[in-house]
Amino acid sequence: MGAMVFSRRPDAIAAATERINAMIHNLREAILLVDEGMIENWVKDLVFNKTYSGLLFQEAILKAVAGLLHVDYRLATPEEEASGIDGFIGLIAVSIKPTTYSLKKSLGESIAVAMIVYDKKPDGIVVDFDL
Repeated sequence: MGAMVFSRRPDAIAAATERINAMIHNLREAILLVDEGMIENWVKDLVFNKTYSGLLFQEAILKAVAGLLHVDYRLATPEEEASGIDGFIGLIAVSIKPTTYSLKKSLGESIAVAMIVYDKKPDGIVVDFDL
């Protein structure tokens, strides 16, 4: 016995199949364009720019928020970082993430500490926190 499909658009399955097939074709072509030089440039950008600037933002944010709250701050130890903690403001463990982090729901990461979110703007950073 076959499955029955009820749809306002009887061609919906065929149309979706065609769109997905076209995307897969484009992906196959794009993968062929990736070479070692492109990968190296991506890794350099990640390691030297994004990681370095992210760490600078973390400490600057910790310092600024701690100053507003009139408490001390410190960066996390490697062991604390492994559990999602970027630092402490007073006694409160915090994780500092860019606003784009919330768009990455597929990371599967669950952080059980206070969140501080920042958005990098051309003239500085905007910080959102609730401690």
